[in-house]
Amino acid sequence: MPATPEQLLARLATLGIETTTHHHPPLFTVEESKALRGALPGGHCKSLLLKAKNGSLWLVVASEDRAVDLRRLARDLGVGNLSFGKPELLWEKLGVVPGSVTPFAVVNDTAGEVAVILDELMMAEAVLNYHPLTNEATTAIASSDLLRFLEATGHPPRILVLPER
Repeated sequence: MPATPEQLLARLATLGIETTTHHHPPLFTVEESKALRGALPGGHCKSLLLKAKNGSLWLVVASEDRAVDLRRLARDLGVGNLSFGKPELLWEKLGVVPGSVTPFAVVNDTAGEVAVILDELMMAEAVLNYHPLTNEATTAIASSDLLRFLEATGHPPRILVLPER
């Protein structure tokens, strides 16, 4: 079974990573998030599970307003075409459902099948906000602590300036 939000937060605490979590009604889109969050500080982000034509899996995490050019990203990564992961793949590989995709979900990828790409511009933010495995909450984490978490789960990220449309 995939980790629960409580197990995720406990793992972060075990790593000495401080977070702040705000609970809210389920959010499924960036627009819903913008309307509900008010003045929640920090960078607000989106996460995309992408599957390459060659079968490789990529979790791309960017600032919420970035319009990522998937064709250019695929070319930059040298993987052929990229497509969005289907709900079944999200659950199988990351243990989350649509609307809850987050870099924290790599805690469930114990086989190390998903490579993580972080947007360099997003990482310039001191604090970043992500769903903690559920779209019914938002967890704030320092960008440096996000890197520590990803390393600790065996998912060293590639930090790139993502191509925009």
